[in-house]
Amino acid sequence: MSNARIFTPVLIGGSLILLINFALRASFGVFQIPIAEDFGWPRAEFSLAIAIQNLAWGVGQPIFGALAERWGDRWAIILGAILYSAGLILTAFATTPAGVQLLEIVVGFGIAGTGFGVILAVVGRAASDENRSLALGIATAAGSAGQVFGAPLAEILLAFYAWQSVFIIFGVIVLATMLFLPLLGDGKPATRSELEESLGTVLNRAFRDPSFMMIFAGFFSCGYQLGFITAHFPAMITEMCGPIDPAGMLAGLGITTTSALGAVAISLIGLANIGGAILAGYLGKRYTKKYLLAGIYTLRTIAAAAFILTPITPGTVIVFSLVMGALWLATVPLTSGLVAYIYGLRYMGTLYGFVFLSHQIGSFMGVWLGGWLYDASGDYLLVWWIGVGVGAFSALIHLPVREAPVRIAAPAAA
Repeated sequence: MSNARIFTPVLIGGSLILLINFALRASFGVFQIPIAEDFGWPRAEFSLAIAIQNLAWGVGQPIFGALAERWGDRWAIILGAILYSAGLILTAFATTPAGVQLLEIVVGFGIAGTGFGVILAVVGRAASDENRSLALGIATAAGSAGQVFGAPLAEILLAFYAWQSVFIIFGVIVLATMLFLPLLGDGKPATRSELEESLGTVLNRAFRDPSFMMIFAGFFSCGYQLGFITAHFPAMITEMCGPIDPAGMLAGLGITTTSALGAVAISLIGLANIGGAILAGYLGKRYTKKYLLAGIYTLRTIAAAAFILTPITPGTVIVFSLVMGALWLATVPLTSGLVAYIYGLRYMGTLYGFVFLSHQIGSFMGVWLGGWLYDASGDYLLVWWIGVGVGAFSALIHLPVREAPVRIAAPAAA
């Protein structure tokens, strides 16, 4: 039996960085109503800002993955933290929709530099073959742990400070991620065979591989659903959920408004996903990853359809949040692990970064369509049903993926 450790300094440091990253970005939906009311903007304006942030995150992910592989993980993370912090602080001083939307590009690139693409590659390279899938699941779960308190923290701070002050506070918190850089070390060096191919060669092979393109397309719906829920679910609950019983358990816990319930729902999603992501990583080392992914997308589709077909009450909000939370980022360790298994570790950050771009295109569509269709129709029903449809698409498209390592060509003879 292998004695390889799972909880290495690299895993601990990477998990702490992801925890802070996702605690802050998961809170943006809480600012949806305060910012719209402060400036009198249509819901679509701040939705577009968050959508642009998600798209910039996706575009930045392969760029930061390549920077990390070329110049080192630490420099990529430092640059990401600086951009993330600067974008948040400057947003506090923006007064026009265009200004906020432009600055969210900076925030998105900052999230990319301190997010999954860079950190999971570091964790994946440092982990043993036996523990890699589980280590990726634990790191992913750390991001969810941040989500547990990110939205409630924003809700609490907004009770005492203007939203602009909260953005500045968050900008300062982001810089704390650099305190954990010494834990990351130098990571696991690439093997000799992995170094024999250039990044261009590996990218060319990946984009010509139907399996890579199916993984790329399948991750779209994950981003669509997560982007919409993170940005709009608090507002959706505030406006569409039935009243909270003043004599009930929720009121006894201090949750007396649907606005507070919206923030708690995001927190519950993150809480449930801690277990879901770790379980997905554990199962990924024992079972076929593509079938696990197809199963997760199928369950998501069923849960989303059932939620919208029943009356929205505080009880159904809590049940849905826990169910969706268990499936929330469970796709991440499986998708990143699948990329590493098929194409190797050397350029895992860049390759997963391109796959994650699809995820963020989906996030852009989910966030932007949520605001645009809300302004057009007055509710979130249509954009929700679109999410159900793309979830079913992802469940199907993962089935034909060829889950087998791509052979590295031998170097040409001199």
